[in-house]
Amino acid sequence: MKGVILAGGTGSRLHPLTRITNKHLLPIYDRPMINYAIEALVKSGVTEMMLVTGGTHAGEFLRLLGNGQEFGIERLLYAYQDRPGGIAEALGLAERFVGGERVVVLLADNIFGRSIRRSVDAFVKQERGARVVLYEMTDMDHLKSLGVAQLNGDGRISRIVEKPGTPPSKLAVTGVYFYDHRVWEVLRTLEPSSRGELEITDVNNWYVEKGLMECDVLEGFWGDAGESVTAYYNVNDMVRAKGANRD
Repeated sequence: MKGVILAGGTGSRLHPLTRITNKHLLPIYDRPMINYAIEALVKSGVTEMMLVTGGTHAGEFLRLLGNGQEFGIERLLYAYQDRPGGIAEALGLAERFVGGERVVVLLADNIFGRSIRRSVDAFVKQERGARVVLYEMTDMDHLKSLGVAQLNGDGRISRIVEKPGTPPSKLAVTGVYFYDHRVWEVLRTLEPSSRGELEITDVNNWYVEKGLMECDVLEGFWGDAGESVTAYYNVNDMVRAKGANRD
């Protein structure tokens, strides 16, 4: 399995912090944010990866990470997204790198308290399809700004709703996604949303509709450090207190 880390975007929700650098290079406790995404994959056994970024600070990732060997990466490639076209568009830049293999996609501003190794191992054993990692939220208002999974009576996802006015469950879809080779075909069928972007929720719902989506519910802490300045500092506090990517 290969890994794709998505570290693009304008970071507008973290202004003014992101006026001087890419948000994924901002510090989380004692390391740059991007280091946690790399650690999450390496500790899960994924050591071949591509980092997709963009904007005026893209070169800083090369300065920080180099060939990646210092971080336990066996092979590290870079791709440049020349305009903010959405998560699904950014993933499309990795098609040649991934080839016919399976892929785990990680949004670099998502920080996990516990290792995602269990989900990686489950996807390796999964015969086909896709997999997402869910997190049970206590704040229902917060769910209105996230992707939310609705489960059927068998505990399977029946649909994923983006930013629902009335959340269908307490289960938020976190920023780690697993796909088989079909994902590239799906990406080519997408139409831009009202935001002018190709949405990863549309990819996930394609797999849901085909009955090819599995899920795990995450244990421990999860936070999106790029969601707002307040969320950024909350994630800092959690990592300082409890650590990240713990086995």
